Amino acid sequence: MSQKNKKPYHHKKAENHEEQETTLYEGRNAVMELLRAGRTIDKLFVAPDQNGRMADILAMAKQAGAVITQVDRRKLDAMSETGVHQGVIAQAAAHAYVSLDDILQTAADRGEQPLILICDGLTDPHNLGAVIRSAETAGAHGVVIPKRRSVGLTATAAKASAGAIEHIGVARVTNLAAAIDELKEKGVWVFGADAGGDKQLYDADFAGSTAIVIGSEGNGLSRIVREKCDFIVSIPMKGKVNSLNASAAAAVLLYEAVRQRIGEDSHG
Repeated sequence: MSQKNKKPYHHKKAENHEEQETTLYEGRNAVMELLRAGRTIDKLFVAPDQNGRMADILAMAKQAGAVITQVDRRKLDAMSETGVHQGVIAQAAAHAYVSLDDILQTAADRGEQPLILICDGLTDPHNLGAVIRSAETAGAHGVVIPKRRSVGLTATAAKASAGAIEHIGVARVTNLAAAIDELKEKGVWVFGADAGGDKQLYDADFAGSTAIVIGSEGNGLSRIVREKCDFIVSIPMKGKVNSLNASAAAAVLLYEAVRQRIGEDSHG
């Protein structure tokens, strides 16, 4: 997969999703990427006496017409969900979720085989943010999460994604098993990641239309999702600890897909 062919993700509001609410975006990376993505910021709260990168953020916010309010750091501390606001918090519409069709269309627009990451019940927003960051940097076309028993696109997840949340679509589906069926009907092969996999990831074919499923932090893949997968693949473990956290596992699997696709491109 050539990075030069990677087009920016343009978020579209998926039909039948919940109405958007206002949320907070915290930290310089999150706010900068919000501005770069052209998102409308209702208010920008900043601590006084800032320089460096904050000057760029303030200039972009002014140009975008955002209302900039200077507040005491204690006010930011009280507002902050993450506890690491770096002196800036933006108030904007909550992030729009996309549909599965939007994700598949993104792949088509880039002229690439779909590469989708599915999260089966992640509950830690730091993990979800890190997974989204891994997916975006690997050039994946979207991330899928369930509505129930899963964290959504919170301020903490946005910050943990280091701005990646602005450049990749996240679909939030009512029924993950049904969403997997829908992807399979559209020609996507589904690979679940589990220590008891029937093949190692290096023996899997990720060059075609691919969805990779990562399980929850404590329980891994749920039974019904595991049964829906076409293949179960494992990551070889050479150390004393026999598991990786969700974001590390996602990165390993995604970059094996990147390696295979680079090989396909070079032979194409």
